[in-house]
Amino acid sequence: MSDAVSALQGRVATGDVTIADAGLQGMITLRCDLSAKSLKAACKTMGLAIPERGQISRSGDKALCWMSPDELLMLVPYADVAGSLASVEQGMKGQHYLAENVSDARALIHIDGPFARDVIAKLAPVDLHPDSFKPGMVRRTHLGQIAAAFWMRDDGAFELICFRSVAAYAFDLLAASAKAGPVSDVRAS
Repeated sequence: MSDAVSALQGRVATGDVTIADAGLQGMITLRCDLSAKSLKAACKTMGLAIPERGQISRSGDKALCWMSPDELLMLVPYADVAGSLASVEQGMKGQHYLAENVSDARALIHIDGPFARDVIAKLAPVDLHPDSFKPGMVRRTHLGQIAAAFWMRDDGAFELICFRSVAAYAFDLLAASAKAGPVSDVRAS
């Protein structure tokens, strides 16, 4: 069997903002009633809490992203996907749900630097003003011509996921946006 490789194979674009392939990331899509006690219990066994709407909850190297009223995206180390899926399946036994490994269908990109927020703001129809978009928030939207989701970490960096098939486009778009520099605040003039 061949070895798994990330969609971007370690690509990095450096400058004032660094755009970098995050490497292999375990991702599990969960579709179910997000208020189900069995889901809360299954996630609790992995140290995760169900996030509020538009939020991400983290615990160490694991996270749960709110994606829609009946969907979460679970992030775990790539090597832990099978075990995490088994935990979800055990906890959700007897419930109506879908849990699917989408690790190899998605790509994760890190955006880090003093104007990382501006890089994404130029590409996505989302209000990214610091008063509106804070660490721990998640948005599922479009980035240029592709579907994407992103969230802001506590350190001000962003993480963005997209379909693996468009990862190179997303990376190149982010890198071009970063080269253009920060957005000027014309209101301050």
